[in-house]
Amino acid sequence: MRILANDGLNEEAVALLKKEGFSVETEKRSAEDLLGEIASFDALLVRSATKVTRELIEAGAKNGGKLKIIGRGGVGTDNIDLEAAKQCGVIVKFAPNGNTNATAEHALGLMFAVARKVPMAHRTLMGGVWHKKRFQGNELHGKTLGVIGCGRIGQCLAGKALGIGMKVVGYDLYQVQDSNVDYLPSIDDVLKVSDFVSLHTGGKDAIITERELALMKPTAYLINASRGSNVREADLCAALKNGTIAGAALDCFEKEPKREGEAFQSCLHELDNIVMSAHLGASTKNAVRKTGLEIATVVTKYLRRGDFGNSVNVGETVEQEGKRIYSLFITHEDKPGMFGKFGTTLGELGVNIRENNSRFLSDSVQTVYVVHQEPSEEVREKLMAIPGVKRVTF
Repeated sequence: MRILANDGLNEEAVALLKKEGFSVETEKRSAEDLLGEIASFDALLVRSATKVTRELIEAGAKNGGKLKIIGRGGVGTDNIDLEAAKQCGVIVKFAPNGNTNATAEHALGLMFAVARKVPMAHRTLMGGVWHKKRFQGNELHGKTLGVIGCGRIGQCLAGKALGIGMKVVGYDLYQVQDSNVDYLPSIDDVLKVSDFVSLHTGGKDAIITERELALMKPTAYLINASRGSNVREADLCAALKNGTIAGAALDCFEKEPKREGEAFQSCLHELDNIVMSAHLGASTKNAVRKTGLEIATVVTKYLRRGDFGNSVNVGETVEQEGKRIYSLFITHEDKPGMFGKFGTTLGELGVNIRENNSRFLSDSVQTVYVVHQEPSEEVREKLMAIPGVKRVTF
């Protein structure tokens, strides 16, 4: 099978895929070339640079195309048409864990930087001027961190904040058990009580606008290492100018240059109470390595064993499909044709198979079918009548 890593892949991940017997290509294709070649690849691996459109997916999967899976190195899948992939029978998987710590550390670093005014002090010293009183800062210890979006990265940041003596509150639509966060009922509640507000959400909608900024303390700081579109920058500029909040630190922006070295234009340039970095949250050697190995592993598991873990356009498990399921256990001889007989028998009885797993025992095979209809005694009898079947339970 052929795999194309169109946005590059670290050497260890490439070696892992080759060890599994895959052919791996890492040469960057233009959008036009990719459209012409994609049908010959079984898997396409991307990060954020390659736009995986409906046209590209259909070119890879239709009319005899081989494309089976799209792997996204990282968390965001905004650059992939998930619905088009689902309609074309292409699974989309991501590698969400590799950059979790890197992004959380960066968000914490931005908090320290803006609270202690480190970049501002650095800038004046590089200009040959000594200022001390001008850059009196604030400590994080004892302050309240508000986390909006308490998933992997939000929880990781919360754990680090607790470690330096901060109180952590947060909001998320889906609250996890054993959380590092004390959940509040709404985003507004988080904004009102927090000294630092850190965003870790998905989506393209603005979460922080003039309205939300007005709810924050005048001594509070806003941190965004998530999505640029989550903050309305014109409103933030106004809030920073008029003292609605004390400061902000951003790693992502509404409009970001597409290429290294391009000009970056923003109303934020004229402000002295903001810290900015060029979308560096996941940009560490450690994160690149871990993310590459993770996406190589999840793609391998799907292509070799049909494993749906880390899928984003279908359920990772059959339970996530939202339909009632039942388990049917069959002990049988290990010989060709058994699964075919099981499938035919269940089909004739109106039982729809959703999934099956099988393992070899000492002198037979144990197969577990996951089905949508509750098994009956008739089902058990029909299966037991198949030559080679030793036991059927449910």
